[in-house]
Amino acid sequence: MINRRHLLLGTLAAPALAGLATLLPAGRAEAAIDLLKIFVPAAPGGGWDQTARTIEQVLRATGAVGGVQITNVAGAGGVVGLPQFVNQWKGQGNALMVAGMVMVGAIVANKSSVDLTSTTPIARLTGEFLALVVPAESPFKTAKDFADALKADPTKVPVAGGSAGGSDHILLGLIAKAVGVQASQLGYVAFAGGGPATAALLGNQVAAGISGYGEFSEQVKAGKLRILAISADKRQPGIDAPTLIEQGIPVDLFNWRGVFAPPGVDDAERAAMIEMIKALAAAPQWAEACKTRDWTPIPLFGDEYKAFLETETARIAGILKDLGLA
Repeated sequence: MINRRHLLLGTLAAPALAGLATLLPAGRAEAAIDLLKIFVPAAPGGGWDQTARTIEQVLRATGAVGGVQITNVAGAGGVVGLPQFVNQWKGQGNALMVAGMVMVGAIVANKSSVDLTSTTPIARLTGEFLALVVPAESPFKTAKDFADALKADPTKVPVAGGSAGGSDHILLGLIAKAVGVQASQLGYVAFAGGGPATAALLGNQVAAGISGYGEFSEQVKAGKLRILAISADKRQPGIDAPTLIEQGIPVDLFNWRGVFAPPGVDDAERAAMIEMIKALAAAPQWAEACKTRDWTPIPLFGDEYKAFLETETARIAGILKDLGLA
């Protein structure tokens, strides 16, 4: 018996993917997917949720989908929601989960029995690099100065950042490893967000801070904080700061976000979803949204994304172990 699901999957698996590849405006082509379901293992309003809703807006605007349904399940960096996506959404060829680097760390730190190998990787989409900053009057003029101080005595260089085991903490651990400092000796001070970390910097309660560039940008422009380095792989337009790599510290890190299909989808469904997300990433509406939100597009698809995940998971697991969090 042919039901609505069979019709939907037949559409996804059809070899003619022109609707996905061109993403014609709504009304000019039949939507490739009647209803796209997006699972967000986090509360509304955060980065993963913003990514999901931006995906929805662009796919609706380009006519690639007839409708989008977003489900939020928050908790433990995505570890609460992940088993639900894997077990209850299995085999759904019209479903995606939005997640990213934070989930990789949370899986390791929480020793989750379900990890991203249980999903079907579709695409990495965006990344937000981090900034290493100091108070304006700090004696550290370069990232090398900061690294030298860490090597001399890491306990005397308190660094403010977000939650323990998060991207800020991971970057500090990677820097420490690169310059030969034991991560377990680091003086990391975890705060609930960039605001409290900035306040600690301005109050000279810490020697340095790590967070997304956007968290510090206003204070940097005001001359109250200075950027020593950014964690991108190359200099970024509009930001007068060198990378860590330029200063002899071979570390780059993006707080990346991507999408995953559930387990149990077939090859045709996977290929169709990859083509749809490739077209999304190439759409001018997506480029504009990334610019507005200060997201750096770092697209990677299919098998290449899967290989990246394997390498990234091993790297993060190693650092979290060094930090005593795994």
